[in-house]
Amino acid sequence: MPEKEPHKPLAGIRVVEIGTSVAAPYAGWILAALGADTIKVERPGQGDDARQWGNLFADGSSSVFNYLNHDKRGITVDLKDEKERAWLRNYCLGEADVIVQNLRSGHIEKYGLGADELTTENPRLIYCNLRAFGNRGPLKDRPGYDPLMQAFSGLMSVTGEEGRPPVRVGTSIIDMGTGMWCAIGILAALYRRAETGRGCVVDASLYETSLAWMAHALVSLQATGRSPGRQGSRARGMAPYQAYECSDGYLVIAAPNDHLYERLSQVLGHPEWPRDARFDSNQKRFENIEDLNACMTPVLKQHTREYWRDKLDEAGIPSAPVRDTVEMMQDEQTRALEIIQGFDGREPQLMGMPLSFDGTRPPLTRLAPSLGEHNKQIKDK
Repeated sequence: MPEKEPHKPLAGIRVVEIGTSVAAPYAGWILAALGADTIKVERPGQGDDARQWGNLFADGSSSVFNYLNHDKRGITVDLKDEKERAWLRNYCLGEADVIVQNLRSGHIEKYGLGADELTTENPRLIYCNLRAFGNRGPLKDRPGYDPLMQAFSGLMSVTGEEGRPPVRVGTSIIDMGTGMWCAIGILAALYRRAETGRGCVVDASLYETSLAWMAHALVSLQATGRSPGRQGSRARGMAPYQAYECSDGYLVIAAPNDHLYERLSQVLGHPEWPRDARFDSNQKRFENIEDLNACMTPVLKQHTREYWRDKLDEAGIPSAPVRDTVEMMQDEQTRALEIIQGFDGREPQLMGMPLSFDGTRPPLTRLAPSLGEHNKQIKDK
């Protein structure tokens, strides 16, 4: 059977990414993986800040830059140079469908590349501003990074364990989440442009994304009158629904309804637990979570994660071992999905898009560009 052609729904769309760090490059990568021709614009010399971040491969390239910028072409433009600036402006107006930018507030306008100016000259242009704190309010001109937003939005107040120092979510969830919101907004704008012929300005920010992740905390506060605290691996209002210690590590067990809890109690050898007045409903189990865990943990610590996982699978109770990155990469399910992609047998292997079209995942088309790699191809033609 012939191999399916890769599905590239954004083929023919050109994106100019005037971005640095994580959020805007992640948005640019999403669009590139969907088939858009994403042109990454960097300053000469040092390039994107992310080129200096993370661990370095043998060739000196950054692990962070590699995962954020594959599938793109890359050029350098000196925005302080009038001639270079004029070239980029003309390119954006004449060649681009979409612009994504996350320069510090005021800088893009100073260079004559702001949204109002360019969309006035080209009404078909879709222009995405990605800011730290949004486009209005007393903090609109302040810069920001992922951990600052996790702190400022309250996200750190519900992450980690009570009585311990604040912790950041273990990935750049605010940066990457904002990049996803940008991509969603751009896709919606492209759909509308196909109907009306007009583009628009899309605005997103790190702070708004971080606030959006506080949706559950917001309604919980209104229901109880108290700010939610940290739950560790638990989920607020659901029990048992957390990581439990076994003899060789931790296993997350999810049995938050009465039917699942009854089966779990049987697996653990205590069919009487569901009749205990402390545990006879989900709300009571959560109210008495410490008592619940004091009953469960000594039993679970008697055997390995795999032992309990097999038992729970037989009973139809969802569970998952807490694993590290090596275990994740080696897992049969991860391998079967072929989401970790290589290119021409070269390192690094990179995480692909978590979407498939007609059963085919968008392929890795190129590794992250070296600084100015496509200057001649794009600027000198």
